[in-house]
Amino acid sequence: MSKSLHVLIIDDSPAEVVRFESILHANDFVTTAVNTGEEGIEVAARLKPDIILMDVVMGGMNGFQATRKITSQEATQHIPIIMVTTKDQTTDRVWAQRQGAKGYLTKPVDEDLLLSTISELLDLKKDS
Repeated sequence: MSKSLHVLIIDDSPAEVVRFESILHANDFVTTAVNTGEEGIEVAARLKPDIILMDVVMGGMNGFQATRKITSQEATQHIPIIMVTTKDQTTDRVWAQRQGAKGYLTKPVDEDLLLSTISELLDLKKDS
């Protein structure tokens, strides 16, 4: 993977952010992390990352709401979003997809699965 690939992490758990950054930095990704959905929307519009990792359960705006907002704005609708959450119900997966998420991973996220999902979505984005 190229050093220029940028992942925006939107998660209010400092421990999860550290874990994601550790995995991503070890695989040559550049990361930016924010801890609210509102801030994630603003940063996504400003930085235009290659992909977003989005928690669902956060204070204020939840990840479903932030995903819907990001995927409905022209400037950011092309950015693939992977939901990363402890919520493992089929209804949550379906709802995430309806909001525009392209992937859904359950915490604790397996490192290889995280990297393969990112790679797959970036390949799809490149081909479209």
